[in-house]
Amino acid sequence: MSEERSTDKLARYIMWAAAVVIIAALCWYFKSVLIYIITAFVVSLLGRPIMKLLRKIRIKGKSAPDWLLAIISLVLILGIILGIITQVIPVVSSIIQSVSSNLQTASFNTSEIARWMDKLNIWLIDRFPTIGRDFKLQDALIGWLKDAFDMSSVTTVVGSVASALGSFAIGLFCIVFIGFFFIKDDRLFRKIIGALVPDKVEADAIEAVGDIEHLLTRYFSGLLIEVLGVATLNFLGLWLFAKVGFYPAMGIAFMTGMLNVIPYVGPWIGAAIGTILGLILKFSSAAALGTLPNFWLILVTLLAVFVFTQMVDNFLFQPIIYSKSIKSSPLEIFIVLLMAGHVGGIFGMLVAIPSYTVIRVIAARFLKGVKPVRRLIAATSEPEKTD
Repeated sequence: MSEERSTDKLARYIMWAAAVVIIAALCWYFKSVLIYIITAFVVSLLGRPIMKLLRKIRIKGKSAPDWLLAIISLVLILGIILGIITQVIPVVSSIIQSVSSNLQTASFNTSEIARWMDKLNIWLIDRFPTIGRDFKLQDALIGWLKDAFDMSSVTTVVGSVASALGSFAIGLFCIVFIGFFFIKDDRLFRKIIGALVPDKVEADAIEAVGDIEHLLTRYFSGLLIEVLGVATLNFLGLWLFAKVGFYPAMGIAFMTGMLNVIPYVGPWIGAAIGTILGLILKFSSAAALGTLPNFWLILVTLLAVFVFTQMVDNFLFQPIIYSKSIKSSPLEIFIVLLMAGHVGGIFGMLVAIPSYTVIRVIAARFLKGVKPVRRLIAATSEPEKTD
């Protein structure tokens, strides 16, 4: 009898393994459709706070129908995205064009920076004789920057992007169409998951999806606030204190804000790029007038702007977003990001926190009997509800 039970158990495991393999194969085959659904789900998470606000608006005691509110929410989200693209991307392009043209006339032959560069070149030649006695770091930097900001390469990229606009338009339509129904019915995704799982775990699965939606809504909303906050602080600092200029400051601030989405390493990359672009803009424009400002003063000012913004982000924005929004300790999140970065690089770090949130909630619902899991996910076993 026990042998029959073991055989039945083995057969059941084989069936479950075969089902998992089939599901994984189907997900891989229809991965583009799956990406559309997941992206639409994320868009719906951003649209839910807007829907809640719109539902509070009543005319003669009645609110607008959900289908109309869903359309308005989608239009607002797309309007923000298109506004960023149409207003900020041209600013970034103008920075690249300005740097590319000004580098042609930039002169490093006089002023304090030239003397500083001469000393640095002598030090480098003494330490690394193989680079040659005629080596000049400024010439190497200018050559690298000319290649990096070569408009012909930008034109090639634009051409490649233009050739893919057809696929992008189809994907955008699919995301908007699916996102409309997800926003209109905030329980639709739960119903879909409930229809796909066995009856005995349907209730727990629906509850788990609800918890995931709640936590991820807070996370993505907080992340958007963080990006806008970092971009705003950097813009004000670059414009008012570093005197970079209104539109260049807006472009650099936008880039640093978007790079800040990458946990931990993103702010450092953004600060480095922003400092380099700020120095190039200041000195390339000043060189055309025949006068160069104090190099160290500009460098310290730029670094001060980015360091101040980073301190505000570290002590105000990130604790709220990474710890409170998904109910995880900072150490826990840091370890997860390290592991994700090791496995998937920058992309792994981008998706690490949402993916880990999903895993924690599922573990809280279905692995309660495992002691390490129970201790780890104690904070998310009963997440705070708002709907």
